[in-house]
Amino acid sequence: MENNDNSLAETAIESIEALMGKHPGYRRAHAKGSYYEAIFTPNGQAAAYTTAAHLQQKAVKAVVRFSDSSPNPKMIDGLSPVKGMSVEFHLPAGEVTYLVGVTVPVFLTKTPEAFVEMLRLAAEKPGPRDLVKMLIKYPESKAAFRIIKNTKPFLSYSTSCYYPIHAFYFVNKEGKRQAVKYKWVPDETFSLEAKKEAAIHTMDYLEKELDEQLPVGFTLYVTLGEEGDPVDDSTASWPEERTTFAAGHLKIRQKIQQPNDQVIFDPTIVPRGIECSADPVLHARPNIYAASFKRRKMGL
Repeated sequence: MENNDNSLAETAIESIEALMGKHPGYRRAHAKGSYYEAIFTPNGQAAAYTTAAHLQQKAVKAVVRFSDSSPNPKMIDGLSPVKGMSVEFHLPAGEVTYLVGVTVPVFLTKTPEAFVEMLRLAAEKPGPRDLVKMLIKYPESKAAFRIIKNTKPFLSYSTSCYYPIHAFYFVNKEGKRQAVKYKWVPDETFSLEAKKEAAIHTMDYLEKELDEQLPVGFTLYVTLGEEGDPVDDSTASWPEERTTFAAGHLKIRQKIQQPNDQVIFDPTIVPRGIECSADPVLHARPNIYAASFKRRKMGL
């Protein structure tokens, strides 16, 4: 099974390169990004559901990377519709865990195989009929395409919501499991001034704008799943009426001028008190990230 997973990861990377070209030394997705020092302060509200160290009462250090989703490190900010916010939490005893969020709440496909097929089709410059056939074959993708299509021009890293998209399980001290999803909500929403700035600076304005706004903050919200809510399908949303609460606050304090860009933000690395769901897209990420890392480490 591992060989099949590795083969799929290599195919995924090759499909991305066929679509967007090769950019030696860079990540095969979210190539352009910037790093920041942060502190995450939990409020204890999640402690009834999980024993995870960073969700109790004690603040932990964190590293945050904001990024364009494009594999092209020279992509103009305004042309990349989806942005990313990846967080590395520094836990006691040297452990780390990650939350990898994007500005859309759902993924394109239920499986990594379907995602690779879509990449292949896109690289072949499909016609309208090809796209219709693809959506008929993968109807679950319509939600993500609709959201991306209706996405307004991106204004600011610091005033946008980010969704880790996958479901996870919290496990409390009694061993009870609870399905959850996350959402990062900014302290500030975008203003008229931000809209004006975005209209003027259509090139690489996002990093500069964020640096000028520091410090900025986000609240981590947790939504509790109920029986029947899909936990292994990142294309599906949960009902809006599900119980949601704030679990803590992330304060982003300053930019890291010389970051360790060898970090692999792997969302499957979770601490005791959190478990991964069976989402196949979630479980495909480690091998795809490893294949990307291998290439950029070799300067390929």
